[in-house]
Amino acid sequence: MNLAHFEAQLTAEQLNLWNSLDTPYRIQQYLDQIPYRREERDRSPLNVLRDNQSHCLDGGLFAAAALHRIGFPALILDLVPEPGTDDDHMLAIFQQNGLFGAVAKSNFSGLRFREPVFRGLRELVMSYFEVFFNEHGQKTLRGYTRPMRISSPYPMDWLTDETAVARLARAFYLRKMVPVLPDLPIQLNLLDERSMQSGMLGTNRDELYPGSQAGAEH
Repeated sequence: MNLAHFEAQLTAEQLNLWNSLDTPYRIQQYLDQIPYRREERDRSPLNVLRDNQSHCLDGGLFAAAALHRIGFPALILDLVPEPGTDDDHMLAIFQQNGLFGAVAKSNFSGLRFREPVFRGLRELVMSYFEVFFNEHGQKTLRGYTRPMRISSPYPMDWLTDETAVARLARAFYLRKMVPVLPDLPIQLNLLDERSMQSGMLGTNRDELYPGSQAGAEH
């Protein structure tokens, strides 16, 4: 499976849309305009286009595929929360002039696009720290994983096959976490109400995660 096989399965309208996503920011704009749907299903990029909706993981895979089409390696990175307080968040990362940026699908306004201005992965990740919070205002980001390359030589059957997406997701979530906080007792302040309101601007509250202590999926 490669991009040519993926593109051969698109309608003319879908192919025109796909071809229009010719910069990282245009990829982000597409993800921003489609509905966020919190569900157990993880769509392939093909089905994101067909259904015109996504959540964090399948939106991240779609972004990685679209970045690959315009010349970037398909790289994904996991933002890892404190266990039991929140959900993971996938970034599709890219580099321009040696600097890192990211594309992401989120129900929270601050967890989406990053311009390629960050000199390293930790610097990029820490730009999400203050805006990675749950519905209780707890700042929950605790680590990240090293980038996982999911373009060649990695099999790209995940472009169309949701069984392959599930297999990829299992491997993705098993990757070792790099901590972002020192190994010392630390008391983080709760997010203030004004910051919470801005971070949840546009949040679809009907799609907040119902089963975790956090009350929200990114």
